[in-house]
Amino acid sequence: MEWIVVLLGIGLIAGAIGSVIGLGGGIIIVPALLFFSTNTDILDGITPQVAVGVSTVIMIFTGLSSTLAYMKHKTVDYKSGLIFFAGCGPGGIIGAYANKALDLHAFNVYFGSFVILVSIILMIKDRLKPLTLKENVKIKKTFVDKEGNEHTYGFNPITAIIISFAVGFCSGIFGIGGGSLIVPTMILLFLFPPHVAVATSMFIVFLSSFTNSITHITLGNVNWPYAFALIPGAWFGAKIGAFINTKLKSATLVNFLRILLLFIGLRLIIQGING
Repeated sequence: MEWIVVLLGIGLIAGAIGSVIGLGGGIIIVPALLFFSTNTDILDGITPQVAVGVSTVIMIFTGLSSTLAYMKHKTVDYKSGLIFFAGCGPGGIIGAYANKALDLHAFNVYFGSFVILVSIILMIKDRLKPLTLKENVKIKKTFVDKEGNEHTYGFNPITAIIISFAVGFCSGIFGIGGGSLIVPTMILLFLFPPHVAVATSMFIVFLSSFTNSITHITLGNVNWPYAFALIPGAWFGAKIGAFINTKLKSATLVNFLRILLLFIGLRLIIQGING
């Protein structure tokens, strides 16, 4: 029973953190699974491929739970989400196959470096000023928030697909959902309102995780008992995170997450180098 309780807790925390910021939760699940597998007797047989495969399956439920919650607040931009998914989907499938070539040590170094990159993005994103919306963008939209403020944002589909392909590749190879990169991109490059960016990101996470998980299932990368134990926590955690996102400013959680990810990333790199 101990491993079930641990996995429920991991799923709950990952779902809540992933949903409130739009990360998807995989950036917590993957290192947590690897930690408990290599440093305790609670979980057994977790290779990088299994950790990523399980995380990708969980992201389906985290993404769906968050999307359903955000739908009630009408902050999901479905058309934009589908355009970004046109890049994320194929990128994720290729990333899932690329994951096969990584052993535990190489995975720890690469994933640790990626986690530190996400931490740096979270540190600097509030200090970066969004670009000015170009007049020649193919898709331009307007969003009116609850205070009645009007936000205009837009993008060119080709640019969005190219960027989301790279994000999808990272999602497939690391099992992280992709929101950690796509949300800052939406806000800084395409001027998405933050709440719309987070909500639409979770919609993209749901779609891309669905295609990625099929690839990982085909490759035999999913430990189903562990996945089933994670799902309830991730589902309810995502709902809690979506609720927090609509009620509170997430600055405190973001600050905590920056430090946590930096620590996780450095630890993974050291583990990978020292073997």
